[in-house]
Amino acid sequence: MAAAQAAPAPAASLNQVEIPSGNVTLRAQLFKPTGDGPFPTVIALHGCGGLSTRAEPVLPRYRDWAEQLVKSGSAVLLPDSYASRGLGPQCRVKERRLSARHERVADILATRRWLMEQSWARHDRISLIGWANGASALLWAIRPQLLARNSDPDFRSAIAFYPDCRLSAGLGWSARVPTLLLIGAKDDVSSPPACRQMIDGARGRSALTRIVVYPGAFHDFDRPNLPVHAVSATADAATPERGHVGTDPEAREDAQKLVSEWLSR
Repeated sequence: MAAAQAAPAPAASLNQVEIPSGNVTLRAQLFKPTGDGPFPTVIALHGCGGLSTRAEPVLPRYRDWAEQLVKSGSAVLLPDSYASRGLGPQCRVKERRLSARHERVADILATRRWLMEQSWARHDRISLIGWANGASALLWAIRPQLLARNSDPDFRSAIAFYPDCRLSAGLGWSARVPTLLLIGAKDDVSSPPACRQMIDGARGRSALTRIVVYPGAFHDFDRPNLPVHAVSATADAATPERGHVGTDPEAREDAQKLVSEWLSR
C-alpha cells in the first residue's frame, strides 16, 4: 500500500492593493493563500532600503519571508511607505522626509483598518513583522498609548528584526501585545545593548516581550545568500551608512522557527 502523500503547501497569489492613509494612497503587495479564508494575516514592514525596485515589486528578502509565511497558511500584506510617496531608499538620506515614529505608524494603523474590512482576513489574528526601520515603526505602533478606542481586536503579536532601539530605550518603552525582538550580537548598524535595555526595562509593565541575540550574527542576518561584508561608503542608498551586513545561516534558520512559533500563539 502506497504511503500517503503530504498535503501540498497552499499556493500564493500576489496582487497590488491600494490603502488610504491620510492624504496618501498606499500601494501594498498582498501575498495570499488560495481560497476564501479567513486567513491569519501578517503586515510586513520594509526597512530603509524600501520594498521594491522598478524591476521587482517585492525585493527577494521580503518575498522569501512572505512565501514562507504563506506556506504556513497566513496572508502577508506589505505596504510600501516610500514608493507610495514618490520616495526612493532612505538609508543614506540625512534628513528623512518620512518618520518611523509618525508617518510609518500611520501607515501601519491604516493598513490594519483596511484589513478589518476584508472578509478573507481573520480580524482577530492580524500580526506585525518588520525589519530595521520597519521594525522601529512597529515598536512605536504597539505602545500602549496607541491603543485604538474602538471594539476592534488589537494586533495579535509583533516581531521586530534588528530595530534601532536607542530612542525607545530612553523613553520607557513597553508593548501592549506579545513582542519578539531578533538581533545579532555583532550588529553594528543597530544597537543590541539598547535593544536589551529596552526589553529588560519593559518587564513587569508590558505584555510579554522576548529578545533573542544571536552570537556572531550581523545586521540582515536573515537575508538569504548575502555574504557578510562591510558596507562601502560608495554603496547605493538602499544600504546602511556604516557597519556590516550578511547572512548567518544558523541564526536565519532559528529565526524562521521562532517566527512561526510566535505567530501561531
